[in-house]
Amino acid sequence: MPQHTSLIATLVAALCLAFLLGAIAHRLRLSPLVGYLVAGVVIGPFTPGYVADQALASQLAEIGVILLMFGVGLQFSLVELIAVRVIAISGAIAQLLVGTVLAMVFAWTAGWSPASGMVFGLALSVASTVVVLRTLQERRLLETDIGRIAIGWLIVEDLVMILVLVLLPAISGFVGGRAGGEPNAALFLGPLSNSSVVGLLGLTLVKIAAFAGFMLVVGRRVIPWVLHFTAHTGSRELFRLAVLAIALGVAFGSAQLFDVSFALGAFFAGMILAESELSQRAAQETLPLRDAFAVLFFVSVGMLFDPTILIRLPHLVLATTLIAVVGAPLAAFLTMLAFRYPLTSALTIAIGLAQIGEFSFILSGLGVTFEILPKEGRDLVLAGAILSILINPFLFTILDQIAPWLRIRAQQRMGKPASPPSELSQEIPPTTLSDHAVLVGFGRVGSLIGAALQQGNVPFLVIDDRNQTIEAFKSTGIEGIAGNADDPRVQKAANLAGARWLISAIPNPFEASSLIEAGRLVNPDLIIVGRAHSKAEVDHLKKYGANYIVLGEQEIAEAMVRCLEQSKGGDESEGNH
Repeated sequence: MPQHTSLIATLVAALCLAFLLGAIAHRLRLSPLVGYLVAGVVIGPFTPGYVADQALASQLAEIGVILLMFGVGLQFSLVELIAVRVIAISGAIAQLLVGTVLAMVFAWTAGWSPASGMVFGLALSVASTVVVLRTLQERRLLETDIGRIAIGWLIVEDLVMILVLVLLPAISGFVGGRAGGEPNAALFLGPLSNSSVVGLLGLTLVKIAAFAGFMLVVGRRVIPWVLHFTAHTGSRELFRLAVLAIALGVAFGSAQLFDVSFALGAFFAGMILAESELSQRAAQETLPLRDAFAVLFFVSVGMLFDPTILIRLPHLVLATTLIAVVGAPLAAFLTMLAFRYPLTSALTIAIGLAQIGEFSFILSGLGVTFEILPKEGRDLVLAGAILSILINPFLFTILDQIAPWLRIRAQQRMGKPASPPSELSQEIPPTTLSDHAVLVGFGRVGSLIGAALQQGNVPFLVIDDRNQTIEAFKSTGIEGIAGNADDPRVQKAANLAGARWLISAIPNPFEASSLIEAGRLVNPDLIIVGRAHSKAEVDHLKKYGANYIVLGEQEIAEAMVRCLEQSKGGDESEGNH
């Protein structure tokens, strides 16, 4: 194949096959991630047929990690990060230590050196950023306390891995590996630029601190200014380009100048930009690219996997997977319990971190390069990554099944009467409202609707999946339920059966359709109002039972026409119509 077509061929093969197998996985009630990983195996070098360009796929996947972390930063704040620092630092270090100790025992039984065991253990103890974030997003936990803890946890692990990657070349000669050169980053800060471990460690810490300081002092002023300047041009194309330039530019610049990871640089850029009122718009503009490149990440992981290792070294693959899925996450679970978090929260964090990913591949590859880790160690890390990512959705399914029983046990320990699993819908306190309005989503549109309902003295409650949003206005007397509106427990607690109106203010009509269908099922007289952006979306919502659908563009056009008609009649008063 001509060299100039390798990029196109890789993109086409990866995305088309990922779509096909992801759709099949979804049809089989599996996570689409399973399909993406299998797609990578199919177009990888270890299976017959077409072989995609692995180097290109890995670089494209790195863009996905950058955009994903940038999006997370847009929804995060420095205050929230500082608030979870104790549990995040304690948990991440505990997980790394336990995973490393278990892997060193594994290495001893396999005849490897202690240094091999340490590198192997660190690689098996670091969770995949992409998998964790995808899981949090799918389960609508990203903006909850659990989500903030998980993000803080990932950042601590990221920082530790940066230190390890900087130090490994310097110490390789002392632990039986091939002697490495001094990192290029050591050209900065001359007094600290020596080959000693202490010097390199100090240099790395100084650079991380310098990067954080630079972003807080310079980036905090420049990044929002650039975005506001671009927004004022009125060009949506330039605004989207500005967002991508900030995300990719800061990530690349931080890696080149400060030796921090692409992911950490992108996260800081997003977190700085989150202080701007344009942050939500920036998040929406990058969403399609984030999803597409995240898929390429999973495909690239699948391409690295040699399925024959399952036959050649099945016992070692099993032990590796157990360390990644059970051993290291067990430390996370116990840490959460030690900080007195609920059992279900501890299990959610532990299972969320029960897989390995990006840094695992980088670290194991570096270990092989400097002859610290045997080649079979890298193959085992890849096998553990694939299997742990495949197992992860099933662990969450099990958690969903046992969570009701865990809540019953918790109620019993607290001396409260336990309800049988069939009655767990009472777990969310039901509203006492009737003949009321149920408003789903309290963003820019939902908050305006809520203000109008308040002004009209219409009783209503709000359903929103952001805990902080619900807590913010509970003090004002507005009733709210924090949760997913698709959850039958939330719907029952909102008393859809006794409501008069259901107003779906969430922007995605395809997500709203299941809620509308459920509302129509329990209350045939319910007046349902939804929002859409196209005629197809209008038809879709009507199909599921909506009475009224507001088509945004059409309403804007009609309002502007009314303004023109009023101006013809001599009414030129200013204001919003």
